[in-house]
Formats: sequence, C-alpha cells, structure tokens
Amino acid sequence: MPQVHVEHRDGVAVLTLDDPARRNALSLELCEQLSSAVAAAESDESVGALVVTGNPPAFCAGADLTQLGDSRRDGLLRIYEGFLAVARSPLPTIAAVNGAAVGAGMNLALACDLRLAGASARFEDRFLDLGIHPGGGHTWMLRRAVGPQATSAAVLFGEVLDGPEAERVGLVWRCVSDDDLLEVAVTLAGRAAAAPRDLVRRTKATIADVAAIDDHDVAVERELLDQLWSMDQPAFAERLAALRARITTSRP
Repeated sequence: MPQVHVEHRDGVAVLTLDDPARRNALSLELCEQLSSAVAAAESDESVGALVVTGNPPAFCAGADLTQLGDSRRDGLLRIYEGFLAVARSPLPTIAAVNGAAVGAGMNLALACDLRLAGASARFEDRFLDLGIHPGGGHTWMLRRAVGPQATSAAVLFGEVLDGPEAERVGLVWRCVSDDDLLEVAVTLAGRAAAAPRDLVRRTKATIADVAAIDDHDVAVERELLDQLWSMDQPAFAERLAALRARITTSRP
C-alpha cells in the first residue's frame, strides 16, 4: 500500500506520510517512497515547491529501527535517504508539522527550508531516552536552526517543544491552528512556485552557498553571477515589460 501520497496544488506537490497505525514512522519502505516522490517532483516541470506533512495523529514518530537487522549501517543510511532526499532537493521545501515529530521525524522537519507548526505539533528529540546517539546530521541541522543552547536543551536535557515554544526558539517560522496549517503551508509554497523555476532553484543554492562566506564583497560577487544570468532570461524581460506597462497606465 502507498505510504506517501502526492497531491498537486497550483505548482506545489504536497507529500503526505500515510502510515498512521505506526504514526508515520520512517520505515525502509516509507523512506523509499518518500525519496521517489521527491525525485518525481523534481523532474516534473510543473512543480515549483514541496510541502511535507503527515496523516494525523502524528507528523512522524521517528525511525523504525526494528527493520535494520544485521546490516545496521546500510539500514540506517537507507532510512536517512528519506529525509536526505528532502534536504538535498533544489526545490523550496516546507514542513507542515501537524503532530509529534520525534527523533528522525525531527530530522525530516529540519531537512525542509521552512517549518510551520500546527497547534498540536510537538518536537521531541528522544535519542538519548532510547539509548542511541543522534544520527542523520540531527545535531548539525538543529544547531544551525536554533543555536547551541536550544540544541542542548532538546538533545541533552530532553526538553519537548510544542508549537508556540518551537516558534519562540526559531525552530519553526510560525505556529498556526491545525485547521489552517496545510493551507498556510501551500499558500507560502505557492509563492515560490509562482516564480520562475530555474531562478528559484538558483536562489535556493545561493542561500546555501553564502552560509560559508564571511566577507560582504565576496557575497556581492557570488550573487552578481546569478543576478546577471537572471537578467538574460525571458522571464525577467517579460516581468519588466509588465511593470513598465503598469507604471505607464497608472500615470495621470
């Protein structure tokens, strides 16, 4: 049975984890389906952004470690591939966290460019509670998102963050009602999807690249390359012409 459902909404692919009996835990099968769904969206020229969410009552309850068997390293890497496919995607990505995001479920949320939380959202690390070291780049992603103190609070001291608290520490962009969560996520994603696809992909790559730049002049040169490229694209000429037309018609 499909464990990841895909819905297309105005240029946005909504990927819904759908194994509610196991609270959408990251099984090998689910991760393979998620990775395939991301790849399909990337190859579909009509898709400009992704939204990842879960079938209630959970967003994602973490990794299903019972499937690893003797091949623990290979098994873990196959599970990681589900959220790493999201993390590596050149498309803008939003996590609509509509319930518990536990352990590797937090990794899936952290893999997205933007996170929104519903009122029922709960971010729970739980690696140490289970006697296992964090994996999948968990501490790296979390520290980049919220800084060292909030990371220590969650990872070492077991602090559980609800939606409003996650917003306060910067783990999520916004906390909204559960009823509004998906619509808000799709609306935000739709703004990115409405822009020229190649331009959005290049801009997302720039945001990643400038994280390693410490000098403003170097950042100017980094952006200049792609800005000049964008000015040579048909989309820029079309939108500039439309802007000029609006300005002309608005003059008395």
